[in-house]
Amino acid sequence: MITCKSKRELEYMRKAGQIVARTHRELAKAVKVGVSTMELDRLAEDFIIKAGARPAFKGLYGFPYTICASVNEEVVHGFPSLRKLENGDIISIDVGAEINGYFGDSAVTLPVGEISSETQKLLKATEEALYKGIEQARAGKRLSDISHAVQSCAESHGYAVVRDFVGHGIGSKPHEEPQVPNFGRPGRGPRLKAGMTLAIEPMINMGTYEVQTLANNWTVVTLDAKLSAHFEHTIAITDDEPEILTRI
Repeated sequence: MITCKSKRELEYMRKAGQIVARTHRELAKAVKVGVSTMELDRLAEDFIIKAGARPAFKGLYGFPYTICASVNEEVVHGFPSLRKLENGDIISIDVGAEINGYFGDSAVTLPVGEISSETQKLLKATEEALYKGIEQARAGKRLSDISHAVQSCAESHGYAVVRDFVGHGIGSKPHEEPQVPNFGRPGRGPRLKAGMTLAIEPMINMGTYEVQTLANNWTVVTLDAKLSAHFEHTIAITDDEPEILTRI
């Protein structure tokens, strides 16, 4: 069942979303050549706790870290480690926080040092696809209008949309109904209503859309080892423009 949030619940989600946004702001300052992904994880955990919230991902379904740190061909659910970032890398950082029993969730893919123009285009197109999806998150639209907008944007740039992982509802649980695919035909699925809250998160690959999961049973990588980018916002559907709760 898809729940519509009350004004009070939306206010709690705004607080969670802003903690996520501020965490991303701190992490963006720290991303540089030579920093380890584990250092980023510790920074995020400390920041979220000091903000009075709880890291939403740590312990969720057994995930052992505060952030998902996915580098280069890693699509999602990358494990922080002692691996140090190198010039030309890209890193997708997914952050979740819970406060007052409500959640915020957001991801961004950042360049490390100087990246190639081809890689820059991938990041730009993936972020553009996110916002094209958000534009469709309006009362009266259908859920798949979001999906179709994301897919159309990504494919217009020559990229492939991951099928195996999707966005989701969010609220008093980090993952709620409905699933929000990043592909599909428009005009299908539930009709969107004010008060619904969604995490829209395009995962866009430079090569094939196919992925595989590594031996740790978490980290997802592109099947052809080409780059992948990931952007995500938690949004609320209103009677007017969609509200981005995790805007940085």
